[in-house]
Amino acid sequence: MTLSAFTAPGRFYRGNLHTHSTLSDGVLAPEEVCRRYKAEGYDFIALTDHFVGLFGYPIADTRGFRDNSFTTILGAELHSGAMENGLVMHVLAVGLPLDFEPSNSPDFLAVEGQESAAEIAQRARDAGAFVAVAHPQWSGMTLADARAIEAAHAVEVYNHSCAVGADRPDGFHTADLLLSEGRELSLIATDDAHFSEPDSFGGWVMVKAEANDPDLLLQALKNGDFYASQGPELRGVEVEGDRIRVESSAVEAVIVQGHGQAALAVHGASMTRAELKLAKFADSPWIRVTVVDRAGNRAWSNPIWME
Repeated sequence: MTLSAFTAPGRFYRGNLHTHSTLSDGVLAPEEVCRRYKAEGYDFIALTDHFVGLFGYPIADTRGFRDNSFTTILGAELHSGAMENGLVMHVLAVGLPLDFEPSNSPDFLAVEGQESAAEIAQRARDAGAFVAVAHPQWSGMTLADARAIEAAHAVEVYNHSCAVGADRPDGFHTADLLLSEGRELSLIATDDAHFSEPDSFGGWVMVKAEANDPDLLLQALKNGDFYASQGPELRGVEVEGDRIRVESSAVEAVIVQGHGQAALAVHGASMTRAELKLAKFADSPWIRVTVVDRAGNRAWSNPIWME
C-alpha cells in the first residue's frame, strides 16, 4: 500500500493555500503577494482573503497573475457561526467560484441568524472547493467545533502565521482525534501570510499533478495526492506487510504516529530511507509519518488507512 501522492502521475508542485492581501487584512496588494511567492520558487498560490462584509466579501481574482510557470487557485477564508468559545469559525475554501454567495457575516463577530460554520463549509464544498478546518489551536476550537465541519477535506495542521505571531500553530491534536473517529481527512501546512510580520514561506503543500493547472491541482488536493512540509522532501511512503518504508531528503528522525498513544521513531544522521515495524500499530486504523531534518523542519504525510 503506497500513498497516492507517490503513485499518481505527474510531478510535485509547491503551493501555499492560505494567504491574505489588501483585499482584507494583509498589507500587500494581490499582485505583489503573487509576485513574491513566484520569486520564492512557488508553483502556485491560493489567495484566501477574509470573506466578510467588512471587506466587501472578497474573492481575489488572481487569474491575471498566472503565467507558464506560476498559477493561482481562487479561494477565501470563510467566517460564519460561533464556536463554543463564542468566537466566529474560520474555514479555508480553495477553489471557490468568483460568484460564491456571501453569508450574513458582517465582520469577525458571530451574529444572530447567520449560517452555521457547517452550512457555509458544505456550500463551499458543493461549489467545488477544497475545504479545510483552519488553525484549530489558534482559534481555541474544541473537538465538537471541528467535528461539526463534516464537509472538510482537511485540517490545517501547521499554520506559520500562528506560529510566528501566537506560538499556536498546531492542528494535529484535532486531526488525530477526528481520524480516530473515522474521518478520512488530509493534512495541510500553510503560511496564512499577511506580510505584517515574518509569516511567509514557512509551510506549504507539495501537490502531485500532471501539470501546474488550477483544475488539476484542485482535484489532486481533493484526492489527497500531496504532502505538507516546512522544508524536507518526502519521496515515498509504503506499507508492505508489517513494515512501513519511508524515503525522503536527508533527515534525522522518522516518526510514525497512530491512534491514541501509538508512535514509533527512528533517529540517525542524514537518513534518506527508513524501515519501521508496525506491530505497535496493530489496533490503529490509521497511521501517518513525520520526518524531521537537522534544522528541526518537518514534513508530514497524509494518513494511511490500514486494512
